[in-house]
Amino acid sequence: MTHEITKDFRFDAAHTLIREIVAEGSRRIHGHSYRAQVTLRGTVDPTSGMVLDLGAIEQRLTSARDALDHRFLDEVPDLGPATMENLASWIWRSLRADCPQLVRVTVYRDSAGESCSYWGE
Repeated sequence: MTHEITKDFRFDAAHTLIREIVAEGSRRIHGHSYRAQVTLRGTVDPTSGMVLDLGAIEQRLTSARDALDHRFLDEVPDLGPATMENLASWIWRSLRADCPQLVRVTVYRDSAGESCSYWGE
């Protein structure tokens, strides 16, 4: 039987963004509070009763969170423009090797009611 488990982490970060709509404020350095949700899918291990221990997931998320939290996203290597789309795929790439059960990464800006999900390459 297949199950999905999720783990959220939060980070605050600043960035600039070149865009055509609401352009002026986006070009200036500004920040957001983000929530990222990582979803893993798999079968339950009969011994542990878990797809993967949430503590193990927390350990794997630490480096991704540390690379983004209280950072200027324009300077994060391999991110590109700091959009929710690029954040979701960047988090995916940073976790995929250590989380083979990874099926989805969703980045939320809860204060604006916005989100973006990425299902992998």
